[in-house]
Amino acid sequence: MTALTQSRLKQLLRYDPQTGCFTRVVARPGWRPGSTAGRVNHDGYHQIVVDGRRYSSHRLAFLYMTGEFPCGEVDHINRDRSDNRWVNLRDVSHASNLRNTRLRSDNSSGLVGVRWVPRQGKWHARIKINGQFLHLGSFANLLDAACVRISTQNTLGFDPDHGRG
Repeated sequence: MTALTQSRLKQLLRYDPQTGCFTRVVARPGWRPGSTAGRVNHDGYHQIVVDGRRYSSHRLAFLYMTGEFPCGEVDHINRDRSDNRWVNLRDVSHASNLRNTRLRSDNSSGLVGVRWVPRQGKWHARIKINGQFLHLGSFANLLDAACVRISTQNTLGFDPDHGRG
């Protein structure tokens, strides 16, 4: 199978960078020109089948707009996996993409990188850099732990909304 090119993609689909939507150009059985292409999968990502192969729409947006697939991962800046507007997409490394994540559902402190350690009776702050956890300190109160964690993540270039919503 040959690699999908920007030219081939544009023969089959139109991308609207303002809305992030792809529409069909060519009629095929079950598809008519102008119809919306693709569907949202179980993980919340929009996908489209092109020439028998399934692609994530955010990766197709890069091919459509730049002529190349992204080198790394595509980060949805607003964290909405189905929002494929061009202004909401950026090509980033895996590590950078992890710096724009929501707070985990099992988090008990309400703050990313801060946890209560009962046997010590303290709040521990930590941050993951290059696959390794860096201990930032143990604190008697939550506010001190949070301040150290936020200061460190800002210094290291984490997304300002990291761990929110």
